[in-house]
Amino acid sequence: MPERLRVVIAEDNYIVREGTRRLLEDTGEVEVLATVTTGDELLHAVRRLRPGAVIADIRMPPGHAMEGIDAAHTIRTSNPDIGVVIVSQHADPAYALELFRDGTAGLAYLLKDHVGDSEELVRALREVVAGRSVIDPLVVEGLVARRSRAKASPLTRLTPRETDVLRAMAQGRTNAGIAAALHLSESAVSKYVNAIFAKLGLNQETQLHRRVAAVLTFLADTGTTG
Repeated sequence: MPERLRVVIAEDNYIVREGTRRLLEDTGEVEVLATVTTGDELLHAVRRLRPGAVIADIRMPPGHAMEGIDAAHTIRTSNPDIGVVIVSQHADPAYALELFRDGTAGLAYLLKDHVGDSEELVRALREVVAGRSVIDPLVVEGLVARRSRAKASPLTRLTPRETDVLRAMAQGRTNAGIAAALHLSESAVSKYVNAIFAKLGLNQETQLHRRVAAVLTFLADTGTTG
């Protein structure tokens, strides 16, 4: 039988925390060294107990933002031999991208709906301990869809300088303001703006409507619409 995994669990919901502990201990393959409720407590437990892996909720006190991901980055930086499994209610690929921003080794991102399967959870723990990574299939689907949308985006037709001009347009700048901000002549800005309209298929609109439509396209594709 494989060596028992030494694990710390970080989860502020008592029922989820104790349920996960019982689920893992009942497999006979995991020794839960401690359960904690905050990211700071998790980091303290890791320093004190030196587990092989941790399981952390993505959101914990005090901010209920991305404390689990922040703790994961800290742990992997200071203790690269410790694996981290992040569990979340969110299939939004943005969270997974944030977790894996510096690399995937020793990290897993699982959805809470699937954590009730003890075999899958233990498998994820063994994978991260071995330095590999695991990501929930639903999150993978989201990442693929996001990449497909990005490839289909009309913004991919723009040159880097045209993108700079469109970004300045989205900030509400006039052509004169864009020229000053990007150190261009107004005539050059006008050429870039017309090229943007053409590439975004906006030539049939009035000048004002084309400008508004171009900005809306930029905001929608970059996810900055409120």
